Amino acid sequence: MSTPIVIDTDPGVDDAVAIMLALASPEVEVRAITTVFGNVALESTTANAGRILALCDRADVPVAAGAARPLVHPQRERAQQWHGGDGLGGRASALPAPAAEPEARGAVETMAAVLRASAEPVTLVPIGPLTNVALLLAVHPELTSRITRIVWMGGSLGAGNTSGAAEFNAHCDPEAAHRVLTQADVPVTMVPLDLTLRCPAGPAWLDSLAGAGPRCGELAQVIAHYRAAYRARYGMDAVAVHDAVAVLEAVLPGTLRTTAMPIEVACDLGPARGATVAMPLGPGPSVQVALEADTDAVLTEILERLSRLN
Repeated sequence: MSTPIVIDTDPGVDDAVAIMLALASPEVEVRAITTVFGNVALESTTANAGRILALCDRADVPVAAGAARPLVHPQRERAQQWHGGDGLGGRASALPAPAAEPEARGAVETMAAVLRASAEPVTLVPIGPLTNVALLLAVHPELTSRITRIVWMGGSLGAGNTSGAAEFNAHCDPEAAHRVLTQADVPVTMVPLDLTLRCPAGPAWLDSLAGAGPRCGELAQVIAHYRAAYRARYGMDAVAVHDAVAVLEAVLPGTLRTTAMPIEVACDLGPARGATVAMPLGPGPSVQVALEADTDAVLTEILERLSRLN
């Protein structure tokens, strides 16, 4: 039996890779895709989710728009330099148009409806800012028992990628991240930069993706802007497929090796805002932080699954 999942996302190039990976994985059933502000504005992330589903001929998966801004303070930074102004590397208009309008009830109520209707608990896979998930836990505490776990791509125990201390998804809404990571009702697995940056997809991987059929070929074109941004910033011809690493853990639990530790998030307005800090002697509930994996096997598995889409 397939595991029911909901992907909460801000597409985003690596989000596109992650969504397509989930759709290619028979171990999971994507019950909904909910969208959030992040890499680009909510209007674009929502349209992009619909385009990715249309590319994969999956109009059966509902899309619901969620939070357009953080819980408390304005978003400090977006990521157009990495994902392009449209979020999909300048290729959004080349993808098929969304096949359906977003769900009228919005992201939080769509997630709640999926949880109520499911015969078995659901895995939530947020791969953007945690605003929608924080709102779900606050508004519907009666549904926490219906959630198997939350698998989040975000955070960093070392250096950040948005500031010196903070990873982008945590930096977008630190208050939401703190709310989710410090609650004890639902188990959380955090897939941080410490691991995802050790899974760079290089030229051979990208060439194989481009040659794996029309859907993967289109995805490779979406990645091209992201690839150029990596080359310009880091001097390396490779891209980190951050969100896909987290989705693979949701698809195949145990793929990533985790260490349990309490995590707190810096919610002040100073230079450390959004930092995810391990608190080994802290009193809070432990988060399963993914720090080790066979990175070559992870990349191979992602590529093999994506290739099944064509």
